[in-house]
Amino acid sequence: MLLRLAYLAVTNTFTLLRLLPMSDRDKDIEILALRHQLLVLQRQVGKPAFTDTDRALLAGLLHHFPIDKLRQLPLLVRPDTILRWHRDLLKRRHAATCVPRRRGRPPTIRSIRILVLRLARENTSWGYRRIHGELAALSINVAASTVWEILKEHGIPSAPEREGTTWADFLRSQADALLACDFFETRTLAGARLYVFVVIEHSTRRIRILGATALPAADWVVQLGRNLAMDLQDAGSNAKFLIRDRDSKLTKAFDAVMADAGLAVVLSGVRMPRMNSITERWIQTCRRELLDRTLIWDQRHLLHALREFESFYNRHRPHRALGQAAPLRPLPEPTIEPGQIKHLGIRRRDRLGGTLHEYQHAA
Repeated sequence: MLLRLAYLAVTNTFTLLRLLPMSDRDKDIEILALRHQLLVLQRQVGKPAFTDTDRALLAGLLHHFPIDKLRQLPLLVRPDTILRWHRDLLKRRHAATCVPRRRGRPPTIRSIRILVLRLARENTSWGYRRIHGELAALSINVAASTVWEILKEHGIPSAPEREGTTWADFLRSQADALLACDFFETRTLAGARLYVFVVIEHSTRRIRILGATALPAADWVVQLGRNLAMDLQDAGSNAKFLIRDRDSKLTKAFDAVMADAGLAVVLSGVRMPRMNSITERWIQTCRRELLDRTLIWDQRHLLHALREFESFYNRHRPHRALGQAAPLRPLPEPTIEPGQIKHLGIRRRDRLGGTLHEYQHAA
């Protein structure tokens, strides 16, 4: 707007300079011609549209014009409108030079807002009154209504709605005592369907591939359960629960073997894969990183590939949930500062014909 206003001011200045050498008679004739053209345009145009720049220019040119003569001019708007434009222009100029005064209570400082949200997140049973009391014990003077407004602004519901434990919260809090198992299927080059049975530990993300077969009979599944129980006993596992879906291949005999090993079987909901999300996620990883990139010849070849992937997954592959460590390999302490690196000798080890890569420091 300011750029356009400056442009119009310059053009009108040049127009004024053009009028200086003209005689009064020539100016009168030009005024009469322009007035007649304006009357013609008024008959053809309904309501003209003025921009902010047009209003400012007309208000600046005509504000010193006598009001009685202003009413005689054939303007596109009423003279009262021109005067209102001028008053608005003065108000804007006055408002720009005045420092606005803030009304109401001062805003809550950011550190207090962060603390309120932290208390609500770490204590799901606390309402805004309880949080306000904890702040008072910390000598932080805020109103209870302020705490309520902060929670409402960030979409945090009231305490009764937050107090219920979700399935995800239960899995995180009980991760050390949880195992999960599931079947997934794959096909060979000949089209044969093979079923793979896997178990994963929630806390360490360690995977155990118990077996693969084309006919997952009940006796075969029960034997895998016995093998799992012996493996957990040898590893000194503290698992207490085993999450599984309602697959008919997992019979009551399998649940009895798990119960004898001290594992309580927890069934997931019907068609609710998110209740066994960690296992489902691992199956997707296995497909994406191994099975989708490998041609499986037969059951023996599948077991060999899965054993290699199990070793790679447990001993080398980094996991974000473990701070980029592997389930059976803790993350080593950094011994080299980035600014001190001059040359890194890194050796690559290929597994399964280059499908999997492991990187290590050269000796």
